[in-house]
Amino acid sequence: MSQPGVLPAQRLRGLIASGAIAASPAIIPEQIQPASLDLRLGHIAYRVRASFLIGKGRKASDRIAEFEMHQIDLTQGAVLEKGCVYVIPLMESLALPQGITAVANAKSSTGRLDLLTRLITDGGTEFDRIAEAYHGPLYAEVCPKSFSVLVRAGQRLNQIRFRQGQAVLSDAELTALNAQEPLVSGEALISEGLGFSVDLKPANGDLVGYRAKPHTGVVDLDKIGHYQASEFWEEIHSQNGRIILDPGAFYILVSREAVTIPPDYAAEMAPFLAMVGEFRVHYAGFFDPGFGHAEAGGAGSRGVLEVRCHEAPFVLEHGQIVGRLVYERMSERPETLYGREIASNYQGQGLKLAKQFRTE
Repeated sequence: MSQPGVLPAQRLRGLIASGAIAASPAIIPEQIQPASLDLRLGHIAYRVRASFLIGKGRKASDRIAEFEMHQIDLTQGAVLEKGCVYVIPLMESLALPQGITAVANAKSSTGRLDLLTRLITDGGTEFDRIAEAYHGPLYAEVCPKSFSVLVRAGQRLNQIRFRQGQAVLSDAELTALNAQEPLVSGEALISEGLGFSVDLKPANGDLVGYRAKPHTGVVDLDKIGHYQASEFWEEIHSQNGRIILDPGAFYILVSREAVTIPPDYAAEMAPFLAMVGEFRVHYAGFFDPGFGHAEAGGAGSRGVLEVRCHEAPFVLEHGQIVGRLVYERMSERPETLYGREIASNYQGQGLKLAKQFRTE
C-alpha cells in the first residue's frame, strides 16, 4: 500500500475499476484530474425551500421530499435562478474502502461565478466531507449567488479529492519544503499553512478586480469566452492601494504572491481567521500538483480570490493577508500534472474571470 496522502489520478482509476467509485453513465477520462475527480450533475434538480444537512442515520431522498418545492428536468438544460437553492443527484456514487476519506470543493470556474456548490451525502452532518467506508449516492446543493445560470445534465460544477490517512504538512515541514523549493514569490508567511495577501497595487495600470453587477442576464455554463465581461462585472480600480468592500457584494481579486505546488504535493485554500475583518475569501479551493510549477509549464501562478463582504463596509488594503494554503503530501506522484499536459485553464494566471467571460 502506498504512503498516506492525497490519491493521484492513477489511484483514482484503480478505485473506479474496483467499483469503489461508480457512475451511470460511466466516468469519462476528462473527469479525472491530477489529484481529484470531477463530479457530474444528474438529470433532475429539486428546488428546495432552504439549504439543509441530511443528518446522521437519514437519507437524502427523504430530506429532499421534506423540503422539495418542485422538480426541474436538466436533460435539455434549465435555468437555476439567483438566490434559490437546488439539490441535484449526481451521476457518481461511492463504496469507499476502509481508510479512504474524501473531501469535495467547487471547481475554479464555479467559484468565480459565485455559484455556491456543496456536496451532501446520506447521513451527512457536514457539507463536502465524506467519512471512510461511505457507501451511497452523492448530491450537489447548488445556490447561484450573483448570476442565474443555465445548466445541463453532465456538467461538472464540483470535484472530489480522496485521501488515505492524513498527510497535512506541519508549519515546520512547510518551512523545510519552502527552503528546499520556494513555494511563494517573496517572503513566505507560514502559520497553519502558507499565508497569501491581496494585490491592490498592480505592476501595470490600476485595475485590481471586478465586482459582480446586481442585475444581469443568464450565464450559460457551456458558452466559453462568450459573454462580454462588462455586462456582468464592474471593474474595480485603485490608485492608493485600497478598496472598500460593500456588504453583500461579490468580488474577484488576485493574490499578491505567485504560488507553486510541487508535483509531490497538493494544496487547499482555506479562509483566514474571521478576526481579520468583515469578509471572507468565499470558496475554499483545490490546488493540484504542478500548479505554478516549472515542471508543468508554470513560473508561479497567482491565486484568484473570490471575496464576499459581510455585515459592514470594510477597507481592504494592499498586502493584507486574506487566506492561506494548506499543503499535504500526495500518496504518490501523479502521472500528469496541472498545466500544459492537460490544457488547464488557469496555469500562469493573474487576475482572471471565469472562462465564460471575455474582457477584450
